[in-house]
Amino acid sequence: MTTNVLGDTGVLTGRSLRHILRSPDTIITTAVTPIALMLLFVYVLGGAINTGSDESYIDYMLPGILLITIASGIAYTAYRLFLDMQGGIFERFQSMPISRSSVLWAHVFTSLTANMVSIAIVVGVALVMGFRTGASVGAWIAVAGILVLFTLSLTWIAVIAGLSAKTVDGASAFSYPLIFLPFISSAFVPTDTMPAPVAWFAENQPVTSIVNTIRALFAGEPVGGDIWIALAWLVGILVVAYGFAIAIYRRKVS
Repeated sequence: MTTNVLGDTGVLTGRSLRHILRSPDTIITTAVTPIALMLLFVYVLGGAINTGSDESYIDYMLPGILLITIASGIAYTAYRLFLDMQGGIFERFQSMPISRSSVLWAHVFTSLTANMVSIAIVVGVALVMGFRTGASVGAWIAVAGILVLFTLSLTWIAVIAGLSAKTVDGASAFSYPLIFLPFISSAFVPTDTMPAPVAWFAENQPVTSIVNTIRALFAGEPVGGDIWIALAWLVGILVVAYGFAIAIYRRKVS
């Protein structure tokens, strides 16, 4: 029998989404941490932080919070993939006339959907807390595109972790450095306030260019060269992670 990749992926994505709907605490948990960080930084620490601009602190730090939201959410992708591997569902799928790649893509699209819902929740809370933007419709679309690309890049890293992990804890532990990375960037404080070695790292790691791009788009300002650096990082990570994930998956199912 022939297989329909799109159709198979759609069916398996629906299966994964139904699992989330039966356990919505995964999305709620993903949103709770960044919301708690927003409350902490805005209402406790924000008054002591000088960003060097006239914008409110929540406007300044929201881009970093959005990236932390995604970094928190992709841990569940690795977790769900690990459970499928351990539960023998992959072996069952191999005996059925479905596309092998659709199994992985279903987890990827589920991650994308769940993370975009979490992002919407966080942005909604930020608006209640005073976040304001003069971004045009085009700028909002650009922000959404960057966040989608960021989610896809990290999700394929999560796929590698889910396929390679030996334990449940190991499947999600990879996300901890990713959650921490925005704290060593321009997400919460200007990098020129950091010690020289830390500032160098912050300026040259991917999160800073991504945060600067989103911040400029929200403010309705020119994005400059940051957007090209951000896109280069995101596309590069996505291509490399995808290649490794597919190679590991083929070895697992061969």
